[in-house]
Amino acid sequence: MSAVAIPSVAGVSPLIRLHDNDNVLVARAPIALGQALPEFGLRMRAQVPAGHKIAACRIAAGEKVRKYDTVIGAAMRDIEAGEHVHTHNLELVDFDRDPGFCEDVRPVDYVPEAERATFMGIVRPDGSVATRNFIGLISSVNCSATVIKQIAAHFTPERLAPYPNVDGVVAFAQSSGCGMSSPSEHFDVLRRTIAGYARHPNLAAVLIVGLGCERNQVADLVESQGLVPGPNVRTFVMQDTGGTRATIAEGIRAIEAMLPAANDVKRQPVSAAHLKIGLECGGSDGFSGITANPALGAAMDILVRHGGTAILSETPEIHGVEFMLTRRAVSPAVGQKLLDRLAWWEEYTRGHNGQFNGVVGPGNQAGGLANIFEKSLGSAMKGGTTPLQAVYEYAEPIDKAGFVFMDSPGYDPVASTGQIASGANLICFTTGRGSMFGSKPSPTIKLASNTAMFTRLEDDMDINCGLILDGELDVQQMGERIFQHILRAASGEPTKSELLGLGDHEFVPWHMGIVS
Repeated sequence: MSAVAIPSVAGVSPLIRLHDNDNVLVARAPIALGQALPEFGLRMRAQVPAGHKIAACRIAAGEKVRKYDTVIGAAMRDIEAGEHVHTHNLELVDFDRDPGFCEDVRPVDYVPEAERATFMGIVRPDGSVATRNFIGLISSVNCSATVIKQIAAHFTPERLAPYPNVDGVVAFAQSSGCGMSSPSEHFDVLRRTIAGYARHPNLAAVLIVGLGCERNQVADLVESQGLVPGPNVRTFVMQDTGGTRATIAEGIRAIEAMLPAANDVKRQPVSAAHLKIGLECGGSDGFSGITANPALGAAMDILVRHGGTAILSETPEIHGVEFMLTRRAVSPAVGQKLLDRLAWWEEYTRGHNGQFNGVVGPGNQAGGLANIFEKSLGSAMKGGTTPLQAVYEYAEPIDKAGFVFMDSPGYDPVASTGQIASGANLICFTTGRGSMFGSKPSPTIKLASNTAMFTRLEDDMDINCGLILDGELDVQQMGERIFQHILRAASGEPTKSELLGLGDHEFVPWHMGIVS
């Protein structure tokens, strides 16, 4: 199958047919028991919430259920036309999926460099471009987390007022760094994540603080990750500095010394090719794969045409539809690397009732998603339709432009942390139920899948993709609106999560290994 075609859903019908080959329809709004739907030749056999599925015809027991002409499971029993189709009568069944490496690769119609969109960015001495300008504190271990939080808390808006070009001083505290196996994959991932933040263009300077006896020794961390100590990369070890109170005092003095240089920046027009966008979804519902996710995918197609980079992640949330990506891989090796990561996840989650094995969250189920295959179908759409250029491990530096994939869990803070560590300078986050997520040093734009939720949670939502469902915009028009919003946010326009002060507690590196 090629990339999923997104139909127009404009109109007044209470049901949405997503593909001619589908045997289920989606309720645009709540539908009552016994309600007649003459345009589909149906009478409702159940009360069905908005976003949920309805049998378009009789589906025999064992027959595959298709949505967007993609298998999302099989009927557990005979399902009559007009019945509600959900977890009570739909079971997850695996099926053969031809990866079809490279079959759907289509050349990108790149915008000439001189005509590419621009945003007001901050150009660093090494040529990288920032969308924000923070000073960061990073703990090498949980034992120094309180210290960095206390240092950051000192720098109130009043104390930062003389430095108007500095967006803030933020503490990236984490709960690992000791009590873990080293060397190990977990240990490598933690160090790679910390280093990714330390060298992130959105941090003008960084102070790394350790305790002294932890496994993740600060000196070894700096050397192993190729970080270069200097005025903009400082380190403290609490046991050497004199303990908690002394380290806080020394840390405050160190940040005060960093502020003048951090403030000495100005924004200037730069190409959208410098944008690296992390793509996330959380609290997905039955509309996410109809509105917000495909619209974000359309925006990413525009970004890629302008030379930018779109980073899809959350590996468990492509399970079942991975062929949509492998068929767009630029080489069999890239496609196989994605399959290898999925095979790793299958072993990693064996015997657990995790998302990869089919069990989606209560909010997803309430919103109309029955299992991981159905959720993955919508999630994968965030990546648009351009070729898959590369597959990266968690927090691995991204060095290719275009559409790429970074391996991560489906847990939003962990996935976003890895994307930022990989170089994402902005996050776009779709949600159907309503996520309250935010991130630093790269800001998060939140996209609502439906108007009802957007209206209810407008303080948290940046863009209402429910306008597609309402028939006011089509997917491509919404994609263009998202792209323009991205340019404004990258230029410094605050996102809703930034206005709420979110992001200080959302640094969550992936804890992969045992704790001992």
